[in-house]
Amino acid sequence: MPKTTAGRLGCVGLIVVMLGGCVGGLLLGGIVNENAEMPAISLAAEKLQLPFELPLLGHGLPNTFPATWLTMLILIVLAVVGTRKMEMVPGRLQNFVETLVETFYGFIEGVAGDKTRMFFPLIATFFFFILVANWMGLLPGFGSIGVWEEHHGHAVLVPFLRAANADLNTTIALAIVSVAATQYFGLRTQGLKYLRKFFTVRGKAIYERPINLFVGALELISEFIKIVSFSFRLFGNIFAGEVLLIVMAFLAAFIASLPFMGLELFVGLVQALIFSMLSLVFFMMATVSHDEHGGH
Repeated sequence: MPKTTAGRLGCVGLIVVMLGGCVGGLLLGGIVNENAEMPAISLAAEKLQLPFELPLLGHGLPNTFPATWLTMLILIVLAVVGTRKMEMVPGRLQNFVETLVETFYGFIEGVAGDKTRMFFPLIATFFFFILVANWMGLLPGFGSIGVWEEHHGHAVLVPFLRAANADLNTTIALAIVSVAATQYFGLRTQGLKYLRKFFTVRGKAIYERPINLFVGALELISEFIKIVSFSFRLFGNIFAGEVLLIVMAFLAAFIASLPFMGLELFVGLVQALIFSMLSLVFFMMATVSHDEHGGH
């Protein structure tokens, strides 16, 4: 609490304004939306109709597609501009980029040790792409600016932009890359010995220990289960956040939904961290031989 009287009055006034805005927003939202319908919530990404045809996409473009490319563009521009003129005494932008990279590199190094250089490029790409994509979905215009189309006799707003990770196709693609990279790192460090975990052969032929076939099949199935768990965890949290913000914006105007915006900022960071850290753990496990697993 501030020690001066003016500071205390200022804090009290700020609290009163925030509470008044929340209550006023709830009352105004109830009056304005009394006879209104809830905005349409689509589980799948909506299609933007195009006047021309695209290969594989036809005349419809998912509204998460532009957001995905916009996320990549932001990261590419930031990386290029921030490292274009490297100086011994860095400027603000170079210092910002170096701080981000060094901090995250140190965090990864605490887990991966001497394998950090091998894993860092992909893990950092996962983290920053997912983080920027999640936070961009909270910007004004995402989900609120679009074209009105008629579906089943009702006018529905199809937004131009929707958070990239609110599309299951995007999260499945990220999960496939993560699982495929796991196999790559395993083969790169162990060679063909890495494939032993799918057969669990230790000095005996497969036909001598048929249970190895069953255990190996479970190992193989678990790799595909990772794709499902990775993709649905990320998609479910981001989509649920979208629904929460839509409902709160419908029920209350003004600043009543700001606490939920802050919550979604935190959720976006946590989900990016979870995805990248789980990928790192699986990469580490893939680089440890099956015999070493059995020895622990």
